Amino acid sequence: MIALALRLGRIGVFAASVLTAASASAQTPIKFSLDFKFEGPAAPFVVAIDKGYFKAEGLDVTIDTASGSLEPINRVASGTYDMGFGDINSLIKFRDANPGTPIKAVFMVYNKPPFSIVGRKSRGVLAPKDLEGKKLGAPPADGAYAQWPIFVRAKSMDASKVTIVSVGVPVREPMLASGEVDAITGFSFSSYINLKDRGVPADDITVLLMADHGVNLYGNAIMVNPKFAAEKPEAVKAFLRAFVKGLHETVKNPAGSVESVLKRNDVAKKDVELERLQLALKDNILTSEVKKNGYGDVDMERLEKSLDQIALTYTFKNVKPKGADVFDHSFLPPAAERKAP
Repeated sequence: MIALALRLGRIGVFAASVLTAASASAQTPIKFSLDFKFEGPAAPFVVAIDKGYFKAEGLDVTIDTASGSLEPINRVASGTYDMGFGDINSLIKFRDANPGTPIKAVFMVYNKPPFSIVGRKSRGVLAPKDLEGKKLGAPPADGAYAQWPIFVRAKSMDASKVTIVSVGVPVREPMLASGEVDAITGFSFSSYINLKDRGVPADDITVLLMADHGVNLYGNAIMVNPKFAAEKPEAVKAFLRAFVKGLHETVKNPAGSVESVLKRNDVAKKDVELERLQLALKDNILTSEVKKNGYGDVDMERLEKSLDQIALTYTFKNVKPKGADVFDHSFLPPAAERKAP
């Protein structure tokens, strides 16, 4: 009897290990690219990993950082990444330049984009027109700098009076802090927080959010490789369901959620990343439109108008797309699951 029990026990252990291995192999792998480093606003993505939301949906998700909003688009377009997080306006231009790669956005995260001009009052930058006669530091691949022509047109500025200084992302805020430039382009929650962290007094920082100055665009969205979307639509839907849970958790508990960022970024400071996350939630994610319609979706009329605004300063090589060409609603979780507080 004892021998029989031992044999049955071994069979049970073997069966459990087989089931575990089968469960692991059944998980669908997804390579996902962020647009930047692991900072506060990335919390919903990494919370979904740490809380097991992706795993519960049968997904094995790996998330990598990037150097800006264009890199995830190139990664997803090439198929080296299945999904990514990047600027929908850059995506629109990429699709126009590469019509054979019809990438689409499937979930709008930054309902109000963080594109900004960030300057210093001590250098005479308080309003858009103050930029005339000044030096503006701008990384060439920066998502905010890509909207500069729209911003200039909306504010009736003389762009020829602004000296554009091409800078790298790592030296952008340091150059403004040292006075080498008078203002920079960047994401509001990143540049503002980085300047404060470098010792620039908050009351000396001017943040001109482009969305408050006539740039009526959407911001960063989750996008998907078209081949992956066609072959594994249920995996895309599962990813978004898990992400929404991560977003709900982040909104409910920002301080706890930012810990998932800190464990992936050795040089990050909790107070800095928490403030960065809270700014992104307040200004870019939890907008009045989102509170009314829920997370993730877009207003097609608004998206169509944003395409018209892009066309004011960008010449489409092909026929100007419709909103439905660049954003696909079909993968979104039900409205009840996406309801914002």
